[in-house]
This record gives sequence, structure tokens and C-alpha cells, in this order.
Amino acid sequence: MNKKKKKERAEAELAAAPDPGEARKARNKAYEAELARLQVEIANLQAWVKASGARIVIIFEGRDAAGKGGMIKRITERVSPRVFRVVALPAPSDRQKSQIYMQRYIEHLPAAGEVVIFDRSWYNRPGVERVMGFTTEEASKRFLQEIPHLEALLVEAGINLFKYFLTVDEEEQERRFHKRIEDPVRQWKLSPMDVESYRRWWDYTKAYDEMIRLTDTPHAPWWIVDSNDKKAARINCISHLLSSIPYKKVKFDVPDLGKRQKQPEDYTPDRTPRNFVPAVF
Repeated sequence: MNKKKKKERAEAELAAAPDPGEARKARNKAYEAELARLQVEIANLQAWVKASGARIVIIFEGRDAAGKGGMIKRITERVSPRVFRVVALPAPSDRQKSQIYMQRYIEHLPAAGEVVIFDRSWYNRPGVERVMGFTTEEASKRFLQEIPHLEALLVEAGINLFKYFLTVDEEEQERRFHKRIEDPVRQWKLSPMDVESYRRWWDYTKAYDEMIRLTDTPHAPWWIVDSNDKKAARINCISHLLSSIPYKKVKFDVPDLGKRQKQPEDYTPDRTPRNFVPAVF
């Protein structure tokens, strides 16, 4: 093949190659469409939870910057916060430190008709608390022995318990940390604990490996979510959650709005000066 034909062939192959930008747009469009469909199903789940009195607990654990917050946002952004409650507890107070460890978590468990999502949970003990030395090695070991029994009691009491662990590799976590550093609206996401988790990757790896191995039970299994691709992780995890709950679509009773009342003949508009937000847009 002469040089001219080789050049023509190379140019033809280049022209036929898919445009990365167009492929990205198509994938994003497919993601948005599937997410919208799943959020309709989450709304259907909400109606069923209210009607049936179901109690659901969803735990999200995982690597720092693995996308737990984004996952929870996509689950909850189209439903009522009175049904889907997100629990993200701060560091315990001195009083809470004197309580039984599980005490401050148990008070957040759902009543009938509620879904509680833990953005990190009682698994702080064998995770960050253990690695950072906020608890003793003995207390961590005892927790890992006892928590499967407590979770069994929760399930036996009728609570639907789901545990998801979001994971990313070292390179992706570092990329996301740098993105937080460079983006002013994301800098709040980078806490001192996040920085330590970056430095102590392998300490956390060993702690998480043991945690999952000892608390992955038939009644409360761990489900690992590959979150190197955030959008794929959201679709995969939400799809799995919905497929794991035997909910049914509840018929929506369309309300009869009736007619508005007529303005009373004796109504006089209030002329008291009021403060209005300036229109800047």
C-alpha cells in the first residue's frame, strides 16, 4: 500500500471513529433518563412504605470521596423528608460517649411508614474510630462480634436492613480530593479526617476488610458498590435496592379540587407597606 492510500485510509478511519464528546453526551442523556425512571419507582416505593407501614434502614458506608452523599441525594431528592429521613450524625458529645455505643443510633431507627438512610452508621466504630484511635482495639473487636446479633434482632423485628459499601481505587480517590481542593463549592467536603484517610489508605483497607468479613451475614449482607464511575454506581445501587424490596404500586386517588371560593364583597386589600425581595434575575 503506497503512502497516499495509507493516508487516505487513516483519514477515513479517523472520520469514522466516534466523537468522544458525542459519546459522552449520549451516555449522560441515557443516565438522566434512567435516573428519572428510577426516581419514579422510588416515589412508588414511598407510597407503598406509607400504605404498608414498612420500616426500612439503608446504611451507606465506604471510602472517603466514594460518592455516598451524591448517592443519597439522588435517592431522596424527589421524595418527602418526612418519609425518607437521612441521618448523618456528628462526633458524639461527652454525654453520648458515656452511653452504650448503639444508643444514639437506635433512637433514629424508623417507625412504621419510614425509611431511614444512614450516611455512615454504627460502623464508624470498626472504621474511622478504630483506625484513628478514637476507640480501643478491644472495643472494636467486641463490636464486630456483637453487631451481627443486634442486626439479626432488627431484622426479626420486621425492619428491612440494607448495607452498601461504596469503594473507589486510590487513583480515583486522589483525583476527587484534588477536585475538592480546587473547587470552592466543594472544599467543605474535604475534612481533616478525609486527609488522614488519604494518608492511611492501607490502615483503612485492613479495617474495612475485617469489618465486612465479620459482619457480612445472611440476614444483613454487605453489598459492594464499585463507585469509580459515580453515575454507573448510582444506577446500579438504586436498581439493586428497588429490586430487593417487594413493594407494589399504590393507586393514587386523584383529589377533586372543587371550586375556589369567591372573593368576599367586603374584602379590602391590606395596604400596609411590605418588604419585597428585589428582582435581580
